[in-house]
Amino acid sequence: MDLGALRQEYTQSGLQHSDLKPNPFEQFELWFQQACNADLLEPNAMILATASASGAPAVRTVLLKYFDHNGFVFFTSYESKKAKQIEENAQVALLFLWLELERQVQITGKASKVSTAESLKYFVTRPRGNQIGAWCAHQSSVISSRQLLEMKFDEVQRKFMNSEIPLPSFWGGYRIVPDSFEFWQGRVNRLHDRFLYSLQEDATWAIHRLAP
Repeated sequence: MDLGALRQEYTQSGLQHSDLKPNPFEQFELWFQQACNADLLEPNAMILATASASGAPAVRTVLLKYFDHNGFVFFTSYESKKAKQIEENAQVALLFLWLELERQVQITGKASKVSTAESLKYFVTRPRGNQIGAWCAHQSSVISSRQLLEMKFDEVQRKFMNSEIPLPSFWGGYRIVPDSFEFWQGRVNRLHDRFLYSLQEDATWAIHRLAP
């Protein structure tokens, strides 16, 4: 299949150094709010790349649940493949892709577990069905059928029918503390605008324009 004719020119906007906030977290918040205002589907969807101790990579999409100057937080099973790779190699990468705005943001940093109290604080805000799902979905494990998964869901639902659903010991959050951000704005003729924020030893951020 020849895909050479699939071309899209990016003409919406440009990005200049003078447009940027000095702090990348503030720049990300600005772009994230604009993505939300544009009514994009799942603007908090982020591609998470991890690698094992041997360097074997894996990539998947997860949902950002909150962020501040301390980092970016998502939640998952601690028995999942991503969790096992993070345990072996804490270096991760994130990618937010907002095609409708002709933008993407790449972030690199280290991931670590949030506290149990922080995981519980988020867990109790989840819909009840999602709470049950956390108990019965052992991520990345092989299962024989969907019917088995649905049976497990019904079992957990009956178990906690008349009570609050507790936080599973094998489920919780990770916080990614960034050491770099790259903000990418599509431009015509593939002369895209790219700006890299790099964390310095004195905890300040250096900003450099990158070639497309």
